[in-house]
Amino acid sequence: MLPKIPVLADYGISPKHGFLPNELPLARLPDPYYNKWEAVAANLQALILSRRLRGVVDRLPVLSTVGLEHDAEWRRAYCILCFMAHGYIWGGDSPSDRLPPPITAPLLEISAHLEVPPVATYAAVCLWNFKPLFVDEGVDQLENLATLNTLTGSLDESWFYLVSVAMEARGGPMIAIMLKAMDAVREDDAETVTACLCAFAERLDDLGVLLQRMHEQCDPNMFYHRIRPFLAGSKNMADAGLPHGVIYDDGKPGAEYRQYSGGSNAQSSLIQFFDIVLGVEHRPTGEKAGDTPPSGGDEPSAARHNFIMEMRKYMPGSHARFLNDVSAVANIRQYVLVHQAAGTDRPLAIAYDSCLAMLRALRDKHIAIVTRYIVVPSRDMARARSRSRSPVAVRRAAPGPTARPKTMNLALASARGSAENSASPATAQAQAGKLKGTGGTALISFLKQARDETGEPAVEEWTQRFLNRQGRVPGKNDFFFGKPAEPPTPEVAAAVIEEEDEIEIGGLAGTWTLDDDVGGLCSY
Repeated sequence: MLPKIPVLADYGISPKHGFLPNELPLARLPDPYYNKWEAVAANLQALILSRRLRGVVDRLPVLSTVGLEHDAEWRRAYCILCFMAHGYIWGGDSPSDRLPPPITAPLLEISAHLEVPPVATYAAVCLWNFKPLFVDEGVDQLENLATLNTLTGSLDESWFYLVSVAMEARGGPMIAIMLKAMDAVREDDAETVTACLCAFAERLDDLGVLLQRMHEQCDPNMFYHRIRPFLAGSKNMADAGLPHGVIYDDGKPGAEYRQYSGGSNAQSSLIQFFDIVLGVEHRPTGEKAGDTPPSGGDEPSAARHNFIMEMRKYMPGSHARFLNDVSAVANIRQYVLVHQAAGTDRPLAIAYDSCLAMLRALRDKHIAIVTRYIVVPSRDMARARSRSRSPVAVRRAAPGPTARPKTMNLALASARGSAENSASPATAQAQAGKLKGTGGTALISFLKQARDETGEPAVEEWTQRFLNRQGRVPGKNDFFFGKPAEPPTPEVAAAVIEEEDEIEIGGLAGTWTLDDDVGGLCSY
């Protein structure tokens, strides 16, 4: 007997807003017992700016969680404490490798209740961290959204979170649409499956439009240097000052270091849902279709997708269970292949391939965003430090640590890792291609391969050729076919960066390079 198609209500998922909560996030905890938490949250930016947050938090009482009743209250408490925790860790001249009991003790209990790690996950900064300006307007409209918590108080940080919120809301109805399509497959109702796929493709195009609006109110340098360092986790943060992670001191003896990845869009259940329902498979970075897997090749692919499964641990527990259950009943691609092999119902195949094309286009836009907001600023910072470490600059620099920036964070660590120990600009420039970010991920290869794999399940021959085409890279070092006079677009810049030197910049959630034994989307 086939497993039943998942019912959204069983997982707390909204048919209208998807993985956003059914009830709007609370702007404040109603019980006055938690006023001290709310006071810190309301003044978080000022406390970070004045370097007084740690002293204030250290003096807080350890509050109990017994006053938290409804799920919305638990989520509000989780968001407050996660923002306080990241401000505490990264809000000084050097990161703190210890979280004190006023944060740790309640945060561990709340995280266990909500089935999420005690770190600022995608749920903490996006899914449960918004409010509509007008309750009678949709939360899928960026102009109707505001954040509840930020670490910098900047419009850029709010906009960065809210673009994802709007995408989650706009993509919410797509979940029910594709569950309906899977049910129609079981009824052999090709007409309904085709209609659902067409609606799905249109919504994917809408998501791409929303993603491209990131540029409107979020400045790349502000994001890279001021916002992103606060979102870093405690995993693979040795270069940024946390070689062992963070001690979650809950006031009990035996507290040990813990390591968690920072928030990342890879923790969005919506994006993983898209891959599952369309039958998109991902491989380790550098591995191509048809390659024989290393040892353990008979292992199920799902078991090898460690990165995908690792990111599910950072999702709310019910959302992760939903994805696992959908994986067990996903049937659309197989249904399309059967009809395509029989030479019947070509509109069905075209509708399916259109969904893959739209998802691939969405990933193209994501690559452009990552290039502009992470890769380019990191490379520019490394090159600037390379120039500052030239022989002339070294001779002129005063001896001792005074020539070094006082603050240690993720952005500075990225540049130091590549240029600080170089004796010449040439050496520094060569090392600039080996920058380490949150986790050292070979980011462009990682994202480009995920994009290319999105087109592989296409069933029509012409669609396969179209989706697997290679992007054109501008010529280099040639007089007649030289680089364009105008600055390249982010998409072209991404291609040039990948072609010239692999920038190993991390996202906030992974640790892979092409030279390691493990790969990008899934590791062994």
